[in-house]
Amino acid sequence: MPLGTLDRNPPPLFREGPSALTKLAFCAALAVFLMVADSRFQITAPARAGLALALHPLQRVLLAPVDAWEQAGDYARGMEKATEAENQARQQLASQAVILSRAAQLQAENTRLRALLDLREALPVKGLAAEVLYEAPDPFSRRIVIDRGSHRGVRLGAPVVNDAGVLGQVTRVYPLSAEVTLLTDREATIPVLNTRTQQRGVAYGGERGVMELRFIAANADIKPGDALATSGLDGLYPPGLPVAKVTEVERRGDTSFARVGLAPVAQPDSARHVLVLEPLEGQEAARTEAAQEAASATAAAAAEAASRPRGRAASASAASGPKGGTR
Repeated sequence: MPLGTLDRNPPPLFREGPSALTKLAFCAALAVFLMVADSRFQITAPARAGLALALHPLQRVLLAPVDAWEQAGDYARGMEKATEAENQARQQLASQAVILSRAAQLQAENTRLRALLDLREALPVKGLAAEVLYEAPDPFSRRIVIDRGSHRGVRLGAPVVNDAGVLGQVTRVYPLSAEVTLLTDREATIPVLNTRTQQRGVAYGGERGVMELRFIAANADIKPGDALATSGLDGLYPPGLPVAKVTEVERRGDTSFARVGLAPVAQPDSARHVLVLEPLEGQEAARTEAAQEAASATAAAAAEAASRPRGRAASASAASGPKGGTR
């Protein structure tokens, strides 16, 4: 088709009707009118309510993914907080368990120390409190090492006791520590006295933490349950300290001696705090020295008291001499 034959006139729709400016003014006026009418007379409230009611299901459907995402985030954050709170609770529980265990240890230690203090007050000898450091590494002996030595006055042969009874005897002394041979050692011996029958004997260390009472006649009056205490005949242990209890008495016809098994009353495995006593022979020497010093002091005082009247008489006679001459 030739270009000259084309119809270049606008369509009837654009050729007829109001102009675009008129349409803009009309729409603006209508908008202002609706806004004023809505604010003054609420004429669009029913329409808005109906529209909101009609669109509510669609809003809920569209908000479902958002709500699910938020709930998932809240659940994850809640799980993280719960896990953190559980970890903190576990840590607090562990720390409290350690504190509780330490408190139980301190309570038991306090009980033992109070018992040692009461024992030290009850004993007529001097005592030095000490703590068990470790057990001697020698597998063929039963010895422990304490934290007191010669600098604190620990002497060789000093008895070592705890709140239950006699543990052993100091056999080696170092400047800052000492070695104690327990009663259950094979080479340990201690003179004992049966508190029920007042029969004396000697207890020896044995194997596996037990002791035995040797050289007891087969017809001797001894039975399981008898308590044995120190007799004080050796000059080291104070008399009356608990040592052991009789656990078994075996009387055989082929020998004139009975086999007597003993169990020490002081268990060395559970001893943490001990009391080192001064040997009786040291106390006797100290008492003898003190008595000698007291006797010498008394003699010196008596001599001084005796010399004072003589001096006074001599001065009186010297004073009376000139008077006699004057007469």
